[in-house]
Amino acid sequence: MTSDHHSRLDADPAFALHRGGKLEVHSTVEVNDHEGLALAYTPGVARVCSAIADHPELVDAYTWKSKVVAVVTDGTAVLGLGDIGPEASLPVMEGKSLLFKQFAGVDSVPIALACTDVDEVVETVARMAPSFGGINLEDISAPRCFEIERRLRERLDIPVFHDDQHGTAIVALAALRNAARVTGRELGDLRAVVSGAGASGIAVSRMLIKGGIGDIAVADSKGIIYGGRAGLNEHKAALAAVSNRAGLQGSIESALAGADVFVGLSAGEVPEEVVATMADNAIICAMANPNPEVHPDVARKYAAVVATGRSDFPNQINNVLAFPGVFRGAMEVRATDITENMKLAAANALADLVGDDLAPDYIIPSPFDERVVPAVSSAVADQAREDGVARA
Repeated sequence: MTSDHHSRLDADPAFALHRGGKLEVHSTVEVNDHEGLALAYTPGVARVCSAIADHPELVDAYTWKSKVVAVVTDGTAVLGLGDIGPEASLPVMEGKSLLFKQFAGVDSVPIALACTDVDEVVETVARMAPSFGGINLEDISAPRCFEIERRLRERLDIPVFHDDQHGTAIVALAALRNAARVTGRELGDLRAVVSGAGASGIAVSRMLIKGGIGDIAVADSKGIIYGGRAGLNEHKAALAAVSNRAGLQGSIESALAGADVFVGLSAGEVPEEVVATMADNAIICAMANPNPEVHPDVARKYAAVVATGRSDFPNQINNVLAFPGVFRGAMEVRATDITENMKLAAANALADLVGDDLAPDYIIPSPFDERVVPAVSSAVADQAREDGVARA
């Protein structure tokens, strides 16, 4: 590629910002003389190595391990771009690391893997895990992501968290809890319809069920998921067993008639005439990017509360509200896992921050609200202790 081509790319501010990457490594000590060199490297470093070999728990105090997250992808489900491969995924992984540092002071390393087989991904991450205090899985396609996360959680004694699932779910639960409140209801009063049964769709649905949603029906490309529907994979079948108590079948359009909540986690557009059939005081969370399933201007005609995944409209459902604080809280207490209760605690902490300022256009804090990470991390750490997974 010629320098002229680079110049043309750099005329776009997004390319200009990414020139040279978004990260670099800084040392925490200075080595300015032979004495410093002898302490930071050989022979002084050998004493520290020997101590860790004799007492492995010392690794957390005398290395960076307990403070650093690996941000890992195989490049198979990057943003809305799909399977674009490991190299093309790196700008997103760098961005994730940037957000970890800026919002929570957590250091992280972006790692893009040149393998997609489930066994190979699990084995690769497990083999490099001794260098890290947590694993943030990112942009790994469904249903593979469920198996990869499950197996790594079982195998490792550090937090493993697939953010596309659980970060989205935490923020969505917090937003819907407050959306219910602003319309004078509780979460248990609401019937929700979710569009999308991929990683985030299934995780959000499960989190809403744990949070006490009245009823929830989930739709994939073939319509509403229900027990006994032909062709369901194991993850959709498991979701069918705990959702859709009303036994709805057929299209998402028919399920939305009289529904209180629409949650969009797919690219499928919902026509205005279908939105119009929802119940009074409806809540619409249309999170597809860059084009929400229901445009906010249309949604506002029929809904009391509207949220999206975009930053240019109110009530943005943004994962950055969750993952920095979740990891900081888990790592502060050296948690061995991130439990379901820890995720619920994070959602409750987020929702509570809105407080008396609750309004239809303010159901969730801004990512730049400095209270967010301390509140989430404190709630997660407290819950980790209560759940018996904290080591500090």
